[in-house]
Amino acid sequence: MQLASQLLPLFPAVPLVSAALALLAPWRRVRDAIMLIIPGIGIFAGLGLLAFTSQNGVVAHTVGLYVGNAGIAFAADSFSALLIITTMIVSFGANWFAIVGGETKSRYYPALTLILITGVNGALITADLFNFFVFIEVMLLPSYGLITMSGTWSRLAAGRAFVLVNLFASTLLMVGVGYIYSVAGAVNLAALKGAAAGNGQVTVAAGLIVIAIAAKAGVFPVQSWLPRTYPGTSAAVMGLFSSLHTKVAVYMLFRLWVVLFDMDARWNVLIIVIMIISMAIGAFGGLAENSIRRVLGYQMLNGMPFILVMLAFTGEDPQRALAAGILYTIHHMITVGSLILASGAVEETYGTGNLSKLSGLARRDPLIAWIFAAGAFSIVGFPPFSGMWGKVMIVFEVARTGTAWAWVVITAIVIASFAAFLSMLRVWREVFWGKPLPVEKVPDELVIRKYLMAPSLALILGSLCMFIFAGFVVDVTLTASGDLLNVDAYSAAILGDDPVGMPQLDGIQEGR
Repeated sequence: MQLASQLLPLFPAVPLVSAALALLAPWRRVRDAIMLIIPGIGIFAGLGLLAFTSQNGVVAHTVGLYVGNAGIAFAADSFSALLIITTMIVSFGANWFAIVGGETKSRYYPALTLILITGVNGALITADLFNFFVFIEVMLLPSYGLITMSGTWSRLAAGRAFVLVNLFASTLLMVGVGYIYSVAGAVNLAALKGAAAGNGQVTVAAGLIVIAIAAKAGVFPVQSWLPRTYPGTSAAVMGLFSSLHTKVAVYMLFRLWVVLFDMDARWNVLIIVIMIISMAIGAFGGLAENSIRRVLGYQMLNGMPFILVMLAFTGEDPQRALAAGILYTIHHMITVGSLILASGAVEETYGTGNLSKLSGLARRDPLIAWIFAAGAFSIVGFPPFSGMWGKVMIVFEVARTGTAWAWVVITAIVIASFAAFLSMLRVWREVFWGKPLPVEKVPDELVIRKYLMAPSLALILGSLCMFIFAGFVVDVTLTASGDLLNVDAYSAAILGDDPVGMPQLDGIQEGR
């Protein structure tokens, strides 16, 4: 147990050291190999962590072996481990596509992606709000470079919006963390257990943090930047961002809701209203877009409220409700990643992703058509792909409460799913059906190479496996949600037997 806990800092440390090695390596093949090996190692390390935490519970380590609440604390449970595995799988696919697509001609690309992975791993295992802010910044700094690396005007414009929104959100996050420290005297999550469930000043401070994280996740009312900036990057970078940035935000929102807010039911109606509006924007916004990846940008938005609305339905059976959100999270990461990389293969081959400039690809490139159709089926919730079980479990857990709000949410889910179907059908009709491309502009021998399709194919096969082995996947998500809810064990592992500087929450002004 002690050895496992002491290995936790390696999750951010190994990719950070590897980033330095990739930057110094003079040979492109070596840099590319490092960029693939590190997320590959991360997958197996995450699997080991998942197996260990499923059997032994939470593991925690304070750097320097300081006493509880006095040092930099890392903690992991099966929820953290499951997110690490999924982020590393999609990162591997995105990095694979970057290599075959020629993105790594830039010497700095591999190092920047590895620094991004450093921030993600750190954010997923940190047990301290200030260090969460630090790792978010570690994520963002390389992201600024990745989003503008090509130097085209469209990507520079996208980078400007990305920087402005994330600087605003980071500033707000830092203000919230500072406010919590000024009020409670601690930023350690374990020391703040239940602090925002009724303590007015802590609730306000935690609310600032939630707003900042929700902005990074692309939740209403701060959502329009995401489908405008992500498609402006390359497909490989968008694939990375789709699984890393928004899903780290999901992870922390789930953790804060359980640990800090103690699933306070007073916020349920507000959560539901915001998520329904987010569903509508994400579902219908894609119908007005003119490129494949802009449509997919709105599908990224559409997935977030499906996940986060489950926070409002933890009253009846919180373990199953949170498990439904976690299941939909890992499905969405893999499926959207596959669709983005598939659209990238189209763009790399035909030089465009505009719907009006593509037609009849199903006859020219049947494999990419099948991959895209499978991803679309999964997004909408059709079998035999992971999206079906994700949406079924969400609907069942929402319906379990039997309230009027439950039926409103289910209706919104059905409408949003139908609108997503229309968006994906529009892409299919414009890009894959229709007349063949003119031979004088696109010769018959120009087809998508299999090496460009391989990363998206691998991810969509992962979605298929999640459908086939749904029983095992659901069991894992139930274990993850059970560990997430076991706040006492989480706090005990982090703080130890003799913590110092614990906040006196009873003395803080009440806000009920």
